[in-house]
Amino acid sequence: MSQTYQAEDGKTRCRWCSFAPEFPAYHDAEWGFPVTDDQRLFEKLSLEGFQSGLSWRTILVKRENFRRAFDGFDFERVARFTEKDIARLLKDEGIVRHRGKIEAVINNAQCANEMVKTEGSLAAFIWRYEPDAKSLSEPQSASTSPESVALSKELKKRGWKFVGPTTVYAFMQAMGLINDHAIGCYVREKAAKARKTLKRP
Repeated sequence: MSQTYQAEDGKTRCRWCSFAPEFPAYHDAEWGFPVTDDQRLFEKLSLEGFQSGLSWRTILVKRENFRRAFDGFDFERVARFTEKDIARLLKDEGIVRHRGKIEAVINNAQCANEMVKTEGSLAAFIWRYEPDAKSLSEPQSASTSPESVALSKELKKRGWKFVGPTTVYAFMQAMGLINDHAIGCYVREKAAKARKTLKRP
């Protein structure tokens, strides 16, 4: 099956966009474009953790609820969440009410604060794992990579949770550490230009 499809607007996109009405806008404006903002990086890692065992659509449609529940994923604030906050979140029908995943976000926020102290920023640390373009396989043909395995291992070593290699690879795809838009997708060139002009942290 082709990795692309032609949408009703005449544009050729990655085929996964056809699976839900919420996907095209996310695909066109966000997915695969490089991100160096610490708060956005933390948000995406957190949401990828919540996605574990679920579909991305489930998370995407609840994203604004997650942002509200977790103070915009300001990890300095989330790191100070208490048992009272966990109890509040477990009653919040607008998010995924999974105690382990909620506790992981709070734990990871504390780890993120430590990382900023030691590395300068989350972005500075994460972008060290950007793979060499020459080493990449065909777009959308893998679910992990040596870099996602290495980043996952290091994050776990530093105390992060729900950051397995597949989760980390999906994070790297979304945050533009790789350009995994399918060959022929009209956004692939846009993402490539954004990566080319990016000032790495």
